[in-house]
Amino acid sequence: MFEDQQHVVDELLSSNETFRVLHEKHSALKEKINEINTSGMNDYSVERMKKEKLRLKDKMAVMIANHQMV
Repeated sequence: MFEDQQHVVDELLSSNETFRVLHEKHSALKEKINEINTSGMNDYSVERMKKEKLRLKDKMAVMIANHQMV
């Protein structure tokens, strides 16, 4: 995620609590989704988690873009 902007991600992780919380939630959801996918389970809750993960990623993308403008 955001590999081409890793330096900005690292800066925000160390300086912005909101970004850090979003990043942690996104990572936890990603891990949970991967676990469910490998177990063969697929249900409505997985889709909700995927949508939440994308919502978090979108918020982080906005924060990265704003940080780069500074």
